[in-house]
Amino acid sequence: MVSESVAPPPPNGAVTWERVLSVHHWTDRLFSFRLTRPAGFRFRAGEFVMIGLLAEGKPLLRAYSVASPTWDESLEFYSIKVPDGPLTSRLQAIQTGDYVLMGKKPTGTLVLDALTQGERLYFFCTGTGMAPFASLIREPDTYERFQHVYLVHTCRFKNELAYGEALVAATKADPLVGEMASNQLTHVTTLTRDSGARQGRLTTLMETGALFHDLGVQPLSPARDRVMICGSRAMLLDTKRLCEAAGLREGSLNNPGEFVVERAFVD
Repeated sequence: MVSESVAPPPPNGAVTWERVLSVHHWTDRLFSFRLTRPAGFRFRAGEFVMIGLLAEGKPLLRAYSVASPTWDESLEFYSIKVPDGPLTSRLQAIQTGDYVLMGKKPTGTLVLDALTQGERLYFFCTGTGMAPFASLIREPDTYERFQHVYLVHTCRFKNELAYGEALVAATKADPLVGEMASNQLTHVTTLTRDSGARQGRLTTLMETGALFHDLGVQPLSPARDRVMICGSRAMLLDTKRLCEAAGLREGSLNNPGEFVVERAFVD
């Protein structure tokens, strides 16, 4: 990281130095941070950018979903802490006023334009896979395109749900989208190691039908349901398989479908 009052010249033309505005450590494994937003920087809700630091004089970058909505004046990111991770072992030590590198070009598959029109939209995520959906649930377009939005978040321990719970509460109180979110957004949490009101892996709850029973809806159907998936590699593959078994087709910007998967990861 860089802790100067003025950011140094960027190491190349693909990145900029952005100042850290705030850092929040949610648990010993999870933290979020907010950066300045470059003038003219545009992105679609659900996209990611490259974030990083210098390591031995060279840029070390990883993909991070933008967790803030498109209308926010700053940019938020949500990260795991990996003690021996090449980047996160360094990034978790940033403080307000430091500078980190950010790529200039956002991209990604978790965008609404990659989905066909539907009635219900499911966000299936594990851990920090919540990040792109933190952006999408704060976008008016999400609620204008879908009647019902289900944010389904699986974590290992109860304290790992704190970021999502605070996010949903703030969204429902937001002047711009609060009324729509209060009426259309349902937040579902499940734990795999702690005890709680709902336990079990997301894919297990989908396979047994317990998830849909709890929501009072029918299982996934390509006629009405659309899905976005973000999480661990194993979770992505398993959830994708269940979507395909239900008849949903994977989409893209060039060929919109009934579900999309994010393939960018942080160490």
